Amino acid sequence: MTTSVVRALGLVARDTAHPAVRAADPAGCRGCGRGSTVLADRPDGTVVRHGEVVAKVHADGTDPAGHRVRLAVAAHPLLAGVLLPPLQAAAEELLGRPVTAWPYGAPVDPADPDAAPWEQAGTLIARLHALPLAALSEAVAESEAEAGVTAGAEAPAGAGAVPAVPPAGSGSGHRLPAMRGPAKAARAVARMRAAGPHPAAGPVERAWQRLPAWARGEARAPGPYALCHGDLHLGQLVRHPAPDGPWLLIDVDDLGLGDPAWDLARPAAWYAAGLLPAETWLRFLGAYRSARGPAVPAAPDADPWPRLDVPARALTVQTAALALAKSGAEGRDPDEADMLMIEACTRIADLATELAPGASS
Repeated sequence: MTTSVVRALGLVARDTAHPAVRAADPAGCRGCGRGSTVLADRPDGTVVRHGEVVAKVHADGTDPAGHRVRLAVAAHPLLAGVLLPPLQAAAEELLGRPVTAWPYGAPVDPADPDAAPWEQAGTLIARLHALPLAALSEAVAESEAEAGVTAGAEAPAGAGAVPAVPPAGSGSGHRLPAMRGPAKAARAVARMRAAGPHPAAGPVERAWQRLPAWARGEARAPGPYALCHGDLHLGQLVRHPAPDGPWLLIDVDDLGLGDPAWDLARPAAWYAAGLLPAETWLRFLGAYRSARGPAVPAAPDADPWPRLDVPARALTVQTAALALAKSGAEGRDPDEADMLMIEACTRIADLATELAPGASS
């Protein structure tokens, strides 16, 4: 992250505190003696902490309309206790990119895997999926009105739109954005292709091509829809207030309507590939079911895989494709965990071939 960006955020310059920093610290940052820490610096976003405030510079090319709606939803009272709320109602702009500010929360400790909050993750994502969409559409309506957007306007063709969600007691509709998980999977495959030929890319490509169009981000999910996180993993949970407050979900960049099974797909894929112990998977799934999450049948002995199969295959391909892209960029061979996901793609591709019409028995 460049010095100019940090200075513009007001996270280093003591005499120009960011408005969100002033909201959290009315006395301002003059002489506070607190340094700034870059928590992440990737193409999809840069995250900086200053004291009890975290600022995020979102990816270049972020859709401003969808991002505005996602922030409005995150600030909705129905999300209290589920999603960490932003410190400001709307994003600011910095060098053409949206900037948001959030309260600091203590992340999951990667050095203590036994304490990983799998049950809390399952409960939170179930609560997110169970939220009433009609009530959330009020936040969309307010966001659209403030921005002068016509209520219920159709999204452009190919924008990954999903059906409008009608607000309670109204005959008109207001659009919630589509969950961006399938689009991220498609970008991962594109990165793998751009990295050049690799001997292990073949099965990943075949597994990708055998997914239905909606799982590749090329069509609408079949429904029923729920509000989805879109990129669930343990890095998306923090304790707030730090260090021992309740766990909350963070990151609204992929939030939107979609198949709720997608949010269970990453741990399901890890379990199927042998990366996640069965006991851990069952803890996560059991917590989700106990909180009445709608993505899988509620009965403890019911088979979840008819609902999870396609999303889990898509996340397997996404993970393997990213692994190949990154290992190629770093000039190294895929590591052991990478190979497990690549081998899972081989099984997916072979199984799809065996089940295809006309395949020999």
